[in-house]
Amino acid sequence: MKKYSFLVMLLAMMLVIAACGDADDNGGDADGDDDQTEETGDDNGDGEEAAADWISDVTVLTGGEQGVYFPLGGAMAQIISDNVDDVSASGVSTGASVVNINDIQDGMGELALVQNDIAYFGQEGMIMFDESLDNFSGIATLYPEVVQIVAMADSGIESVEDLAGQRVAVGDQGSGTEANASQILEAHGITYEDINQEYMDFGDAAGGIQDGNIDAAFITAGTPTGAIESLQANRDITIVNISDDAIENLTSEYPYYTEYTVEGDTYGTDEATTVAVQAMLIASNDLPEDQVYEMTRALFENLDVIEGTHARGGDISLETAQDGMSIELHPGAQRYFDEQ
Repeated sequence: MKKYSFLVMLLAMMLVIAACGDADDNGGDADGDDDQTEETGDDNGDGEEAAADWISDVTVLTGGEQGVYFPLGGAMAQIISDNVDDVSASGVSTGASVVNINDIQDGMGELALVQNDIAYFGQEGMIMFDESLDNFSGIATLYPEVVQIVAMADSGIESVEDLAGQRVAVGDQGSGTEANASQILEAHGITYEDINQEYMDFGDAAGGIQDGNIDAAFITAGTPTGAIESLQANRDITIVNISDDAIENLTSEYPYYTEYTVEGDTYGTDEATTVAVQAMLIASNDLPEDQVYEMTRALFENLDVIEGTHARGGDISLETAQDGMSIELHPGAQRYFDEQ
């Protein structure tokens, strides 16, 4: 019995010694194991958690296919897909600014090109927005979007006042272009009651002028605008001047407007004086800060791709990326600009 008891005790001691040895081999006591786990979390856990929060399929909301938003948004989507790990972006054609802001608000897109005035209206709940929208922030302003009033050269329309009684395309209903049209007409003492307004996108408006179905069109876009170039290739056109007094009134009442000159060689017309707003890129606030930081970095490190897509891409730069910024920057974009 004694011999049996001694053997049991000896076996128990060996098991205890083996267990202690395993603990020492694995980095010490239980606290040591916990420390190792915490260290691993510090090194890798945060990054893995952040990446898990990223939205892998990013939709870039652009505009009509004959505008400037469409090609630039497509180029931006390609840059993001090529340069941001585990993110695939695609540009889609839309009704532009107002539609884009509402879609971002509703979670139907992650990035969007919009006018700076429309972004401001959206967050303030003004003009075409019934309530304040808060699910988007700015990434950067891009280039001037010029309000171009286009008519046939032989139409007799030489001033905004000449639009009275005419058939005029004022942009898609509720669009940024329509807001510009309404404000510019008002600055000249004209309302929709004085014209026959038609709600059309750029392509339809240019086609309407060419076919004689409308007399003039408001088109707010970067220059040169594809729809106007297509029209000019088939018809002699004119770009209508906005009067100096109206420009002064507009820029005083709406500070997001700036005076702009459409040079004669843009479309082979006489030089015209008008106003412009700023195109800008916005992001959904559902996008994590790190992801927006990486996408912003990718865009500004590959501006040559955007410039190669459209002439207006050459206007985009770090130096002007916050000029005319009408809303708060997304934290990810803010961090990127703070580092430059």
